[in-house]
Amino acid sequence: MVTWPAATPGGVHPIEAESYRILRSRIDLSRLPRLSRDVTERIIHASADFDYATDLVCDEEALTAAVDALADGAAVVADVAMVAAGITGCPVVCKITEPLTQRLARTANITRSAAAVRLAFGEVGPGAVWVVGCAPTALHEILARDVEPAFVIGLPVGFVGAAESKDALRASGLRALTNVSEKGGSAVAAAALNALLRAATGDPATGDPAAGDPAAGDPAAARALPPDRAGPAPASDDEVMP
Repeated sequence: MVTWPAATPGGVHPIEAESYRILRSRIDLSRLPRLSRDVTERIIHASADFDYATDLVCDEEALTAAVDALADGAAVVADVAMVAAGITGCPVVCKITEPLTQRLARTANITRSAAAVRLAFGEVGPGAVWVVGCAPTALHEILARDVEPAFVIGLPVGFVGAAESKDALRASGLRALTNVSEKGGSAVAAAALNALLRAATGDPATGDPAAGDPAAGDPAAARALPPDRAGPAPASDDEVMP
């Protein structure tokens, strides 16, 4: 069970708010279901790449399951340190830099990313939320090891194996967020997880007034969390995170 950090007062940083204003002046994603829209906007905000509006493969039911898992304290696992660094508001398991990961990779003749997945699964077990933003081999290992994830964010990047690994994830039937092309990366994977974390903590998406939140004013509908698992602290002036 994950213990979430206490919230600190504060709102959205003006730079982030202006970024969303510009984004919404250039593309209208209001047709999308709420979580699909939140995730897509967050990824475009992090990447300045509007192609993600048609490249992402979002399933609202699966995204809802991810939010519920995060709200219930599911462990979050990242494939590489850059993904972990971009995730704000919850602890992240990442084994990529550990000496044991390097030894396992040599012994088993697998990549460090695949070895890190094996070690992380040994620590967190089934029911985790996995975030892959770099290595296709990490995504293949998640599928091969049958880690029984609550949700997988599969957005590895590159010309060798990235699109194929995402195809395999979609074919697996696991609850997941992916994209079709070779693009992806640490920033967009972290951005997707951060969007889901906002929803899990009951924090409205950037730019959405509380009055526009379907759960606003309805305690039964809101995903309220205990005070010790409230939302992430706001970024500092120079840290507008993904």
